[in-house]
Amino acid sequence: MKSKYPIILVHGVAVKDFLFFKAFGKIEKILQMENYHVYTAATDAFGSIETNAAQLKAYIQKVLKEEQAQKVNLIAHSKGGLDAKYMIQHLCMEDKVASLTTLCTPHQGASLASTLLKLPKVLLYIIAFFINVGYRILGDKHPDSLKACQQLQLTAQRKDDFLHIYEKIYCQSYSSVLEKSREDFVMDVPLMLFKKFDQGPSDGLVSVESAKFANYKGLCMEESVSHTEIIDLMTKKSKKEKIFSFYRQLCAELVEMGF
Repeated sequence: MKSKYPIILVHGVAVKDFLFFKAFGKIEKILQMENYHVYTAATDAFGSIETNAAQLKAYIQKVLKEEQAQKVNLIAHSKGGLDAKYMIQHLCMEDKVASLTTLCTPHQGASLASTLLKLPKVLLYIIAFFINVGYRILGDKHPDSLKACQQLQLTAQRKDDFLHIYEKIYCQSYSSVLEKSREDFVMDVPLMLFKKFDQGPSDGLVSVESAKFANYKGLCMEESVSHTEIIDLMTKKSKKEKIFSFYRQLCAELVEMGF
């Protein structure tokens, strides 16, 4: 299957596989065409870290059984990286994961979440209620958008709680940078907030500093790419092939390292 262990893509907030919509766009298919055994984890789009970690564990166990494999490689985007870290640490999965790659994961939180939590509590509860109802219809089993937002707020303490795992699991991280909001209208307002508060370069949602974890490998791409574009969502045609190439190279490097 090209890589020693199957590869599982772990999505973040608001996206999930649903009917013809894919959380990672065409990335899963592209990698499968390269003969990798690739899956996208079936976790909630707006679940808490704890419930998503439990769902991720169950999904990995299913893949391990189907593939008759001992471990998996995890490539996690955004909050998916936090879900994966929690699962490994607290759900006894460190022996089932060969490598963990996080892409644009807010290891120190995201400023947008902190900003949203400053809204009146009544408004937050109303917004959360409708998000939870909507995503339950879309298949979320335990949607809790308010708790998910609270878990994504800025913190300086989340980054170093994984150090003892490094000896068992190869961990690496990447970030991306969005230069101008007009390149991705979805990230327009978040990027404006970053620039207003001078929080340094970001992909529109997650700062480069917050995305750094374990063996930080730098930017996914040298050119401007947003938080959503890196998972082939609302991506311009001019960037698509370069993004696919990034994932191909990422997987090729995992193979070279024996994963």
